[in-house]
Amino acid sequence: MHGGKAMAGNTENGSGRLGSRWRRALWGTAALLLLAPGVAMQFTEEVAWGPADFALFGAMLFAACGTYELAARVTGNTAYRAAAGVALAAAFILVWLNLAVGIIGSEENPASLMYGGVLAVGLMGALLARFQPQGMARALAGTALAQAVAAVIALIAGWGNALILTGLFVALWLTSAQLFRKAAREQRPAGAAP
Repeated sequence: MHGGKAMAGNTENGSGRLGSRWRRALWGTAALLLLAPGVAMQFTEEVAWGPADFALFGAMLFAACGTYELAARVTGNTAYRAAAGVALAAAFILVWLNLAVGIIGSEENPASLMYGGVLAVGLMGALLARFQPQGMARALAGTALAQAVAAVIALIAGWGNALILTGLFVALWLTSAQLFRKAAREQRPAGAAP
């Protein structure tokens, strides 16, 4: 059965002092990110967040950090954890950029909803893979492809040119896929067929 601790091939289990330091760093960074706009508002009028903005950003940070914690608890495999971290960071940035300024035009441009489809591809792939590393590698490669397709559609439709930004996201999705492949190789018992 492939579940829970069976995803091992582990190098560390995340418990003890190292795990505790990583947890503090993760949640501490999230808290600092949440405080940053409040501090910026003291120095510039360019940043004008209301309670709803802070609540949304806080909920997004909580969801991303909580999801990463779940992934870290199911395996001590460093490559799997790194892959999950890269994928979650990419998803977080994609959502935040779309909400804050929009990737295609402004944040109110309905064409930006295509990027919700990109995330749906990744999420559906992860669910179908049951979060196993080899399937996750395929899911993230599919997510990279969906990201590229969304950019091509936007370019052909004349909605703007987000090729550089798309390249960044495709690189993040593919990096995550490669790390999941590494995790799958580490999980495989010695002498098993590739």
